[in-house]
Amino acid sequence: MLKVEHIGIAVKTLADSVPLFEKLLNSQCYKTERVESEKVNTAFFKSGDTKIELLESIAENGVIAKFIEKKGESLHHIAFEVENIELEMARLKSEGFILLNEKPKRGADNKFVCFLHPKSTNGVLIELCEEIK
Repeated sequence: MLKVEHIGIAVKTLADSVPLFEKLLNSQCYKTERVESEKVNTAFFKSGDTKIELLESIAENGVIAKFIEKKGESLHHIAFEVENIELEMARLKSEGFILLNEKPKRGADNKFVCFLHPKSTNGVLIELCEEIK
């Protein structure tokens, strides 16, 4: 793994949370994006070399809506940048980690992504990211 690529935070609404994080980070949101496959709207910020991704559900039964219902607005996942997502997925699977998807899928911010089940990572949802070239 190359570095922490971003930290994902589940929020009820981007309308309320974007201004809050702009003040908190003293930085403007540089990108918003809708990811239909994940049923979310996202907003991105930079903090040093790391990005912060806010995630708002666009569906009442979406993963983020269910997460907020259970845990409230909070840290959702930590994403790590990898050079070759398929090789890293195979390596982690061989080490006993549980993958939530068997093949990389297109995610936000021009990335291929794969998530690791929190049951195999001490309760932390981990995302692997590879820049789409």
